[in-house]
Amino acid sequence: MSEEDRIEAVGAVLADPTARHILVETSQEPMTASTLSDRCAVSEPTVYRRLERLRECDLLVEQTRPDPEHGHHRTVYATDLDRLTVTLRDGTLALQVDRREDPSDRFTRLIEGM
Repeated sequence: MSEEDRIEAVGAVLADPTARHILVETSQEPMTASTLSDRCAVSEPTVYRRLERLRECDLLVEQTRPDPEHGHHRTVYATDLDRLTVTLRDGTLALQVDRREDPSDRFTRLIEGM
């Protein structure tokens, strides 16, 4: 995907209020599609469509977690997105995605740097 196509795809998904709501909710903690459906007050099929678009734009990740209560696993969605920046320099648009660093990754990087 070209940089221009990427900017267009991210812009299109961020123009959707439900997609933005999903990003806000999943920035606090990973959530299931069912929980997101309740929090966003939309149907689960609508949530799944937005989740797919957000994943395609690399703004959201899907994680599988054990569910000890029901004896199997469940899928949750989360974002580590911190900032999106679109810059215009020398006649070219560029998209920069800044992500929050997981504390365990930060600790590992600190230890490895010693």
